[in-house]
Amino acid sequence: MKRNLSIILPLLILVTLLQGCTCCVTKATGQKALSFTGVVHKRVEIDYLLHIPESYNTSKTAAPLLLFLHGAGERGSDLKKVAPHGPPARIACGEWDYPFIVVTPQCPADAWWTDSLMTDTLEALLDDLEKSYRIDKNRVYVTGLSMGGFGTWRLATENPERFAAIAPICGGGDPFHAKRIKDLPIWTFHGAKDDVVPIIATQAMVDALEKVGSEVIFTVYPETGHDSWVEAYDNPELYEWLLEQKRK
Repeated sequence: MKRNLSIILPLLILVTLLQGCTCCVTKATGQKALSFTGVVHKRVEIDYLLHIPESYNTSKTAAPLLLFLHGAGERGSDLKKVAPHGPPARIACGEWDYPFIVVTPQCPADAWWTDSLMTDTLEALLDDLEKSYRIDKNRVYVTGLSMGGFGTWRLATENPERFAAIAPICGGGDPFHAKRIKDLPIWTFHGAKDDVVPIIATQAMVDALEKVGSEVIFTVYPETGHDSWVEAYDNPELYEWLLEQKRK
């Protein structure tokens, strides 16, 4: 008889506790369903390189803007680090003859372009530039390599209506949000032999975009590793394609 009690009593206690919890959940006494709306102010700061084309000074028309996001190795507080690749490298070498205002911000050493704070910072930077210069808001583009490629995907899915086109290189995004940018002109690049950011990172985005009806362009360099940005940014067709795109 003692053995039976030792088994039954704990079971009775457990059942009682469960009944009590169910009662609390179902009745939800003394609680109200409410909502809150407020404004959160953030102080953001970022250093950047700025290129103003000669055509801007000789014309009164608004200029297209190209935002370039560098890779992880160029993070820090020395702006010289962001110049060796992409559009700023071509500008520095005198190999640039396009009408873009080119903006090259530098990501802090302890941050990533995909961080929410950095996305907010880039948005605020674009807002400030559009107030300070004659910028065609229907021709704002963003491109980036590696970490900057990830940042390009993130920035576009966060605010797709802001951009006329994007060109992410050897980066990846969240395929779940592909539907947000299905109508945005996209030309993306990746090296098939990339062992830093595997090509599947871009392929997953392309597959998701095609499923929702996007006409995304995907260029694969069969013999190229992680530095696919060299071939991509050396291709004048990329810049000509960007200039042809306008925000709908």
